[in-house]
Amino acid sequence: MITGIVYLVYLKRKERELIEQVTPITRGEWSERRVVLRLLKMGINPKAIFHDLYIQKPNGEYTQVDVAVATKVGIIVFEVKDYSGWIFGNEHQKYWTQLLAYGKEKHRFYNPVMQNSGHIQAIRQCLQQNPDTPIYSVIVFFGSSEFKDVTCNANNTFIIYPRSIQQVVSEILMQPNANFGNKYEIMNLFTKAVQNGNNPMIVSSQINSAAYYGRNTPQSTYTISFGNLFRFGGFSYRRRF
Repeated sequence: MITGIVYLVYLKRKERELIEQVTPITRGEWSERRVVLRLLKMGINPKAIFHDLYIQKPNGEYTQVDVAVATKVGIIVFEVKDYSGWIFGNEHQKYWTQLLAYGKEKHRFYNPVMQNSGHIQAIRQCLQQNPDTPIYSVIVFFGSSEFKDVTCNANNTFIIYPRSIQQVVSEILMQPNANFGNKYEIMNLFTKAVQNGNNPMIVSSQINSAAYYGRNTPQSTYTISFGNLFRFGGFSYRRRF
């Protein structure tokens, strides 16, 4: 038992050392750092992984991106969620639904496909020298959530469980190399965006903006009736290129 505990402590320390090649162990959410760790274990260069970015939009406001990866085929932008319960939604609905307690408790949250599309739009607006660079959207659901009726046909968009991160990223990396205008523009943008997260005023500004735009989010309820519930057909993700 002692040997097992010592080995577990050793593994945790090695994982921490890996993560800290990219980001401080205290920065962001645990689930975001797990995405970073999985990417590193895949062999992705730590210099190409950026965590907890604050991108400035043309109107001066900031949007927060969980994880971004610069690759030879383009940019991968991760939106990380941590939910339990059953998840329902598609790319056209403004709000998705989370069901708990076998359907007795319902919560709604902003469509993560739309949310990440907003992040990608903000990134594109900052990349004047790379207008044709492909950007892939990957939404990862951590926690004990289960996709009950989740569909998405949007191009270059994936909705997955954590266990599919390696498979999806590997498939993306098999795409043709991107036609970059200036790779340094991308790296400079992301490096500055990470540094923005060290500025309390920028972080506070982003939080206030997010709260303002989310002020009309529907309130949670505890009564609901859903029929024809079905599982995700054996697939852990949906993809379109």
